[in-house]
Amino acid sequence: MSKKLKWFLYRLSGKIAKRVGDHEKASYSQCGEDLIVRFVFDALKIPNPTYIDIGAHHPTYLNNTYKFYLEGSRGVNVEPDPDLFSRFLEVRPDDKNVNVGVGAEDGHLIFYVMTTKTLNTFSEEEANAATKTGRTQVEKKILLPVKGVVNLLQEFFPETCPDFVSIDVEGLDYEILSSWDFELKRPRVVCVETIVYDGTRRAVQRKDIDDLLQSAGYFQYAHTHINGIYIDSRVW
Repeated sequence: MSKKLKWFLYRLSGKIAKRVGDHEKASYSQCGEDLIVRFVFDALKIPNPTYIDIGAHHPTYLNNTYKFYLEGSRGVNVEPDPDLFSRFLEVRPDDKNVNVGVGAEDGHLIFYVMTTKTLNTFSEEEANAATKTGRTQVEKKILLPVKGVVNLLQEFFPETCPDFVSIDVEGLDYEILSSWDFELKRPRVVCVETIVYDGTRRAVQRKDIDDLLQSAGYFQYAHTHINGIYIDSRVW
């Protein structure tokens, strides 16, 4: 190969790499959910949606709202695990960060801290099911405060509603959504985990969450096998 041809190919590869780089889109979600939700809010002409992230887990890793935080949006992160919560104070200082669990009503519940922290849960059934798969074990159990979702929203969004709701609480997702007053607080987009794992590690889709959100006037815009993304039919 001649030096001239090598130089041409080198220059061409650089231009291609730059062109690809100019159009790269970073995702911090598990399966690109934040990119899908970003597309939805672009279509709705909402550049900086507010959000509440229930069961936020980590401020950046597998997080559905970090992309929006980087872009200038602000919201509320709710994480019950005291050890995981401290990271939010460091990485997301401009958000409101809340160290409680979320359920149907205020109270206290046993929190199952798993060796695989993404599977932490207030649900004994979920903890036992996860243990049976062999993927994780219960590391410890702690009694933690739980705030009812209605009271949580009233405290942090007294006059408005978050544009985007992300829920991943390993077993209490349906309980939280069934307690939500969608006429009083109506988010434009909801992202929620819609699968459970049986004893053979097989993922099973939950129809109850889909039915509940559809009855509230939402439709499933996308599904990533793990999470369903729902949009308010009234604003789409």
